[in-house]
Amino acid sequence: MSRQLFVSLDGPKGTGKTTLLESITQVLRADNRKVIRLSEQKSDPFRAETMALVNRLARNPSVELEREICERFAVSRAWISQNVLTKQPGNCIILMDRWYPSDAAFRRMMPFAEILQRNIELNVRAPDLHVGVVTAPEISWERAAARSRGLGSTVIHKLEEHVACTRVFEQEMTNHGWFLCRNEGTVEETTMQVIAEIYKTL
Repeated sequence: MSRQLFVSLDGPKGTGKTTLLESITQVLRADNRKVIRLSEQKSDPFRAETMALVNRLARNPSVELEREICERFAVSRAWISQNVLTKQPGNCIILMDRWYPSDAAFRRMMPFAEILQRNIELNVRAPDLHVGVVTAPEISWERAAARSRGLGSTVIHKLEEHVACTRVFEQEMTNHGWFLCRNEGTVEETTMQVIAEIYKTL
């Protein structure tokens, strides 16, 4: 392997994405692959200012404010693309915890087609493999409720909202031909599904 492989994992809250990322990392490293784990949230130098806008949006929803938030996230991803991803070794697998596909789940007024187009215009790096992690929304809702931090969402507070965001996310993943991974069995089974897709992409 002589080039970077950029893999993003996205999905609604409570789908087990973080646990899956840890498991995928372990399997790849056991196979002597160089793996770099990154998080959009932790790599974003403008995150605090953007999340202040997200909090405003939760209190006073408006299309204009959501458009501004989408723009800021796209600008952040462009910055990460230029200043973080380019600094990684050339022969590694980069696993990114959330990227632009997550906007399909959490942005509720802006059409995802517009959001995606803006990310493209700003030269946000496109993953070599988009992985969408989903479960039946009732399952992910229960999983999230059982966590110490709960659902941990600024914009989604009710089960029906979570159901709607899950459906939209699944539809957009399907529309774009991205890999939709159902995380409803064991972690080991789901891990091997993703590993198989990664090796097909190498």
